[in-house]
Amino acid sequence: MDTLQLLLSGLSEALTLENLLMAAVGALVGTFVGVLPGLGPTSAIAILLPVTGVLEPTQGIIMLAGIYYGAMYGGSTTAILLNIPGEISSVPTCLDGYPLAKKGRGGPALGISAIASFAAGIMGVIGLVFFAPVLADQALRFGPPEYLALMLLALTLMVSLSGGSFLKAFIMGALGYVLALVGLGPSSGMPRFDYGFAKLVGGLDMISIIIGLFAITEVLKGIEEKRVTTVIGKPGSVYPSKADLKQSAGPAVRGGLVGFFLGLLPGCSAAITSFLAYDLEKKVAKEPQRFGRGALEGVAAPEAANNATSSAGFIPLFSLGIPSSPPLAILLAGLMIYGLTPGPVLFEQNASFVWTVIASMFVGNAMLLVLNLPMVWLWVKLTRVPYGIMAPIILVFCTIGAYSVRNSLFDVLVAFLFGGLGYLLNRYKWPVVPLVLCFILGPLLEESLIQTTAMSAEGLALVLQRPISSVILAAAAVLLVISLVLNRRTQLRVQQERERGIDIT
Repeated sequence: MDTLQLLLSGLSEALTLENLLMAAVGALVGTFVGVLPGLGPTSAIAILLPVTGVLEPTQGIIMLAGIYYGAMYGGSTTAILLNIPGEISSVPTCLDGYPLAKKGRGGPALGISAIASFAAGIMGVIGLVFFAPVLADQALRFGPPEYLALMLLALTLMVSLSGGSFLKAFIMGALGYVLALVGLGPSSGMPRFDYGFAKLVGGLDMISIIIGLFAITEVLKGIEEKRVTTVIGKPGSVYPSKADLKQSAGPAVRGGLVGFFLGLLPGCSAAITSFLAYDLEKKVAKEPQRFGRGALEGVAAPEAANNATSSAGFIPLFSLGIPSSPPLAILLAGLMIYGLTPGPVLFEQNASFVWTVIASMFVGNAMLLVLNLPMVWLWVKLTRVPYGIMAPIILVFCTIGAYSVRNSLFDVLVAFLFGGLGYLLNRYKWPVVPLVLCFILGPLLEESLIQTTAMSAEGLALVLQRPISSVILAAAAVLLVISLVLNRRTQLRVQQERERGIDIT
């Protein structure tokens, strides 16, 4: 009852005009930066952090939090309509969202994305309200061996993302891991694979690679195909049918649960949870061959996962002062600027602040749903702009996005180089998603491997001796076998359908 009373008290504060305005500003800015490739919540929050100096603590943090979870909503828009993920966590959404748009189902896909995001966001905030102390304590039980096992489990996704050729997926995954090794070593602090080139000491930027492999590649494909407009076919109604909602309800719930519980772990970003949620849906689907060709489940699950992850990240932030992602690290700096120390003391000494911010997340998620569904038509209309005009605009935003992360023209060059690479890979049917996945997981895998071997003289055997890590490893082995079986079964079904002359594209 105390929790409910505190939440209701916070809700009354969140509904004041000033706090509503800050939630609306945060939601709109977050959606905007989510739509633009490269300009993610980390950059936006960092840019606007000085603005908090003229705002009250509650208003400032409400606005910054709104930018964070608002960007999770916006990232799916261009992923579905243009095959350009606005956020790294929206990469899995491209796999089925863009095929749906090409089939004239872009409207329902965007609607399902918004609804799944809203449902998972609310689910995450409910978890934040009732389970913050308990869940944060359990998350601390994860040490390097558990993270190592979790990263190995995530690597089993390569089988599901192979696109029919496991060898190609393995090669692309290995390439992604090698690219992640460029820069400073996590244990030695010494440059590696820089070949005397100073710009490589800082490593390759993930945003630049994503922009190149997806956004610039898509522009090059459009030029080759001599497209007239960005999307082929009418997008359809943005409001999904009852059948669409029924079809997407289960995936949204499962994706939300995956995103929420893994989002409690520092370093387990929305990019990782969205891939895991997508892979889970592909495994439980009755017709896994539909994935990658336009399955609504492939949109609902990753979108629910990344929004639940953003909400779950506030649990270790508020309860323990541990940021689970770069945007939350900047939010932690915002709290420190205001003289607010995260932890149990924060709930005791600044209860009004904490519960007002938490309540504002309910309000902010509702705002995002109300704003995004009508605004979908604005984004859809942009896809009707002649491609000769749209392509240069996309390239301009790609350049700005790649440059803005580290203010480096080298990152812009990297983006365009990977754009050319992505074009060639796409032309010769090589999957790029395993490369992205292993580039994301590579640093986490290497760091946890080094820390695990340093913890004990027994080395990697420690992973098998700890209960949680051994269970995760066993789950990884089981999932690998299931993935191989399902992948083989999917290939056989596709082959049979082709032999019968059924269009599966």
